[in-house]
Amino acid sequence: MAVITGVSRLSGIGAAICKELADSGYDIFFTYWTEYDKKMPWGIKLDEPMILKDELIKKGVRVACMELDLTTHEAPSKLFDTVSKQLGYPDILINNAAYSTNNDRSNLTAEELDKHYMVNVRATTLLSCQFAQGFNKKTGGRIVNITSGQFQGPMPGEIAYATTKGAVDALTITLSAELATKGITVNAINPGPTDTGWMTEEIKQELKPMFPFGRIGEPSDVAKTIKYLVGDEAAWITGQIIHSEGGFKR
Repeated sequence: MAVITGVSRLSGIGAAICKELADSGYDIFFTYWTEYDKKMPWGIKLDEPMILKDELIKKGVRVACMELDLTTHEAPSKLFDTVSKQLGYPDILINNAAYSTNNDRSNLTAEELDKHYMVNVRATTLLSCQFAQGFNKKTGGRIVNITSGQFQGPMPGEIAYATTKGAVDALTITLSAELATKGITVNAINPGPTDTGWMTEEIKQELKPMFPFGRIGEPSDVAKTIKYLVGDEAAWITGQIIHSEGGFKR
């Protein structure tokens, strides 16, 4: 059974992960936080999480979800207590939730940096630790973090996002060493620029030449990579930052 965070929008990476894993027979528990998406330029229809839930149920797996503010101190324990009661203890944790706004050296504030930290670093770290504490099998545990290729090149105009997502890479490497003895692999995936509804036509035309395949990355691309990483075939892969971005050249 898999827990996926940050699944608010039907066009997002989180929804694609849920669908891909459900198609493979995994029971699904996902979290969402509509307050964040309502403030973003892409927006959200408030019934999107429930539409996704119904779609997943039709695939023949057990599905549950909850709206959860991952910035609260009690979020990790609240999440895994709820998951355990409704679907049993999970085998897989996908840390997909992220906070992202544009900022640079001229306008970055402590408040905005803290918001990035609380979701991208603190929540990812504490959720991973909470998951590991409750995992009692000898093998088969999987944690997959979503990163953004901060060490592939600079990201001007996104200081807070680049800084905090870069920390996820460091977390992945260190946590993988700690959790190997518990039978848990820890990896991260950088999907590269992905069309989840935030791209304007101008942005798409600017990015397309940077992809050798001649198309923009899609949510299903990263979802398929995650399906592999959580499967038995990937049991010997841990501590890796996988750049699954279609040969994207910055």
